[in-house]
Amino acid sequence: MDEDFRNLGTSERAQNCSKAYFQDVSDQVTMKKMKVLSFCHSSRSSFPLPGFIVFFLTCYVHKMESVPATFTVIGPRDPVTAILGQETVLPCHLSPRMSAANMEVRWFHSEFSTAVHLYRDGKDQYERQMPEYQGRTELLKAGLTDGNVHLRLLNIRRSDEGQYHCFVQDDTFYEEAVLELWIAGLGSAPLLSVEGHQDGGIRVVCRSAGWYPEPEVLWRNLNGRHLPSLSVTKSQGDNSLFETETAVIVTEHLNQNLSSCIRNTVLNQEKESAVYIADPFFPKVNPWMVGLSVILVVLLCCIGLTGYLFKMKGKLTEEVGKRDIEIDKRDKEISKRDIEIDKRDKEISKRDREIEKRDNEIRWRRSVAPIEEANVTLDPDTAHPHLILTEAGKSVTRGDTWQDLPDTPERFDSRVCVLGCGGFTAGRHCWEVEVEGAGGWAVGVARESVRRKGRIRCSPEEGIWAVEWDWWGQFWALTSPVTPLTRSRAPSRIRVCLDCDRGQVTFIEAGDEAPIFTFPPGSVPGGRIRPWLWVRGGSRLRLCP
Repeated sequence: MDEDFRNLGTSERAQNCSKAYFQDVSDQVTMKKMKVLSFCHSSRSSFPLPGFIVFFLTCYVHKMESVPATFTVIGPRDPVTAILGQETVLPCHLSPRMSAANMEVRWFHSEFSTAVHLYRDGKDQYERQMPEYQGRTELLKAGLTDGNVHLRLLNIRRSDEGQYHCFVQDDTFYEEAVLELWIAGLGSAPLLSVEGHQDGGIRVVCRSAGWYPEPEVLWRNLNGRHLPSLSVTKSQGDNSLFETETAVIVTEHLNQNLSSCIRNTVLNQEKESAVYIADPFFPKVNPWMVGLSVILVVLLCCIGLTGYLFKMKGKLTEEVGKRDIEIDKRDKEISKRDIEIDKRDKEISKRDREIEKRDNEIRWRRSVAPIEEANVTLDPDTAHPHLILTEAGKSVTRGDTWQDLPDTPERFDSRVCVLGCGGFTAGRHCWEVEVEGAGGWAVGVARESVRRKGRIRCSPEEGIWAVEWDWWGQFWALTSPVTPLTRSRAPSRIRVCLDCDRGQVTFIEAGDEAPIFTFPPGSVPGGRIRPWLWVRGGSRLRLCP
């Protein structure tokens, strides 16, 4: 999953640390300057003044070079739009501007380990690149010294669409930005064809292919007025690009001069083709011929109706006999259906008895091994400095400032999360978490020995079993890789059920008892397991009593 966006709190903390560090450097430089001046005063007759100035500047520059760099990675707020088959540049830069030539620059999708492009130790690391991007990426190194880490993507494909992470690391400090890439394709020019007469006019069909996303198709006459389409067909081919086919009826003197326009709504670009149909192509009708045709049709209808009535009189008796036979046959079918319904009712009764037997067995098992309703509280010694614990350790929110708390080995310093007190080593335990706010969050359990410092991946390999609701309204089970969960809205109350003996964790929506996700038996190894919460800005998690 995507990393926790540390820009909300880490930026301020980094600025404060930077100010403190530079103040310390300034104080040390001032002391050295006093020592140098004192030494210069006592030995003015022995050493020339320029030598001391060179010595002073050398010490100052050496000290300044040891100051760790702090920066922010900035990408575009709006999505970047690229055209299929062409190239585009994903922009990203450092603020303040500084050289990134000796830093690690990693472009990736949702997985940090699978790189779209990796630059490290002053060169591109193509052996760590995803196969589908090989030979199609280029880090624009001309701007590295100015803090620009733009990535050029060649031969744009439909599969390139999605979210990209721009990750930059200098020694132990790192930052990242997230940007969105939209793909668009301009298809072929509309091909117009005349396909015969229909409804007193001429049928004209427009066809085009190679569009993405689904295009908008319009017909216009000479005055630019939109004409209604007779039919519109849109489909996706094997290359996932849209093909369109639309038809219109052209009538004489009204819309003989018309055009078909196909528009890409993302690029706001269109392709148009026009056609003019001359008068001789429209069918001509003689009024005398029309009158004669009407008289002949009426006469033939009368003759046909008379013959039809005589014929129907003879068939009526035959149909009555057939209908009686059909009624008898239908009665037999109804009797047969009643027998099948009785048989089905017996099967349903049998199934109900089996369900009742299974329910009794479940109740018996619960009476033998009951689930303990755990009274969970949060451990303040493990809480990230951005978290604020209230209600005697029952509620947690994310604050805007970094709290001055002891940096103990038990405290998280990267992920904004917290552990529950105590923990469990055996038995079955259950507790509920109430969710408020529109921000992101994650709920689950973790090993007591879970890593607290540095970059932490929320996955079973790291010792974390949880579900997450992110800022974009998507629900995930934090497996490896993550598993998407079909939910249109965030649950307001989640029940966490931990079975230590089976090594299993289950998440249930407490409101309607609907299951959310289950880590299968054996997923959670032995040892002490503790409740785990991860809070992002705009959310509040509360442990229900």
